[in-house]
Amino acid sequence: MSRSELMKLRANVDKALASVAERERKAALDAAERAVAEHGFTLSELTGLSGRKGARGKPKSAPKYRNPANADDTWSGRGRKPGWVRELEAAGKSIADCAI
Repeated sequence: MSRSELMKLRANVDKALASVAERERKAALDAAERAVAEHGFTLSELTGLSGRKGARGKPKSAPKYRNPANADDTWSGRGRKPGWVRELEAAGKSIADCAI
């Protein structure tokens, strides 16, 4: 076989493998839904997932810092600093003073 024929064969095999994997995933999901339905539950009730694609992933981090001016403003210490943290630091205060 030529190189182009082999590349085409590889692409076809990759598509077929992806298709089989998706069918197997759907079959497993259906079997799991039937199993929990026998006990009167849904998968989302047992897993805490809402069924949205973005619902899976890391759980939300617990807050580590609280805004002294507004107790509703919290920050986990991850990601971009919120405005109230930047304002505190600009005023010369330490974020450690706001630790929960």
